[in-house]
Amino acid sequence: MIDVTGSPPARIEADYLIETIGDPRRTAETMAGEQSSGTFVPVPGETPELKARSAARVERLDILDGVYAAPSLPTTANVSGDVRRAVATLSWPIENLGASLPNLLATVAGNLFELQTVTGLRLLDIRLPQIFADTYPGPRFGTAGTRKLAGVEGRPLIGTIIKPSVGFGPDETANLVATLCEGGIDFIKDDELQADGPHCPFDDRVRAVMRVINAHADRTGKKVMYAFNLTGDLDQMRRRHDLLVAEGATCLMASLNSVGLVGMIELGRQSAVPIHAHRNGWGYLTRHPMLGWSYVAWQKIWRLAGADHMHVNGLANKFSEADDSVIASARACLTPMFSGKPCLAMPVFSSGQGVRQAPGTYAALGSTDLIVTAGGGIVAHPGGPGAGVMALRQAWDAAVDGIPLEVHAKDHPELSQALGAAA
Repeated sequence: MIDVTGSPPARIEADYLIETIGDPRRTAETMAGEQSSGTFVPVPGETPELKARSAARVERLDILDGVYAAPSLPTTANVSGDVRRAVATLSWPIENLGASLPNLLATVAGNLFELQTVTGLRLLDIRLPQIFADTYPGPRFGTAGTRKLAGVEGRPLIGTIIKPSVGFGPDETANLVATLCEGGIDFIKDDELQADGPHCPFDDRVRAVMRVINAHADRTGKKVMYAFNLTGDLDQMRRRHDLLVAEGATCLMASLNSVGLVGMIELGRQSAVPIHAHRNGWGYLTRHPMLGWSYVAWQKIWRLAGADHMHVNGLANKFSEADDSVIASARACLTPMFSGKPCLAMPVFSSGQGVRQAPGTYAALGSTDLIVTAGGGIVAHPGGPGAGVMALRQAWDAAVDGIPLEVHAKDHPELSQALGAAA
């Protein structure tokens, strides 16, 4: 991570976990050449002066102890030797690409994953010159702006996902939203599978839901934040964004891997409301420990592009990610990227979350700057969705105050019921 107490690097830097057959230094140098001025054979014009100006450099190489019996990934290379691992830092001059996030991806996460000599490669972190902060807006709302719009201070935003994920029409969705609003919910989101199908058209869903939310706000003064999934083509997303603003919505949602980096950049430049960034598909970028991305590196790209909320999974989740990885991801979202422009994003805990995860999440993260979205944990509460909202708030109150859940539940029946259902 960038040390914001010092100056940003003059060059683009990236850290990698490398696995290779043979000499890790040779592989790191091959990566540097492939991703800058070199290729597999010397070419005319590749002068020492050009290399000095444009070549990537291996800034650091730490060869790790241990020899592995077999490569992690298949390779067509006809080489022999020990399978070794190393952590390498490569750097590039900013002049190679300028302050361009799309071209940054091609540089730090391009063809180097396909090199024959590479039998494992994971991008661990990136550090960027200040010009990237000057070029890209980053999150316009982040934690502070989200809290202001939701009217929530000093605790997490308690949220849920519309369940069932798909199948409801606009009126059914709005009816559930009304129940959740009356139950005191702070945040609601579409499931990422809910888009603009004929059974629940986007425009009709927005209008139906916002009638409920606006009426509730008029009565109570509290406007529930709803993240509508506007994922689509660029023109579709622009039009959907404008409808949200016209109807008084305070959040939108986009699937990062679906809209792509350019789509997120355009949303970040245009959006008048916070962008709730969903990471569905993240598993294919990270699940193998010797291939793909670390979330620490990946989330920096999207924060700079404009994501205000970033999904990080959740403790004891239904997926394959370990708890320590989830917490490291959340901390990364709350870690400044540049001095004077922190680009903080609000981490979103989801995936099988409920009352029992609150104490562990708070103890590990040490912050209430998060959104917790419990789908079944709220909607399936024995007392109904409103009781589910109350139970999750009670669980977080207990966690922050250091009170065991079972003790707090003695005089909080909603929490007691939730604990019994989750046993």
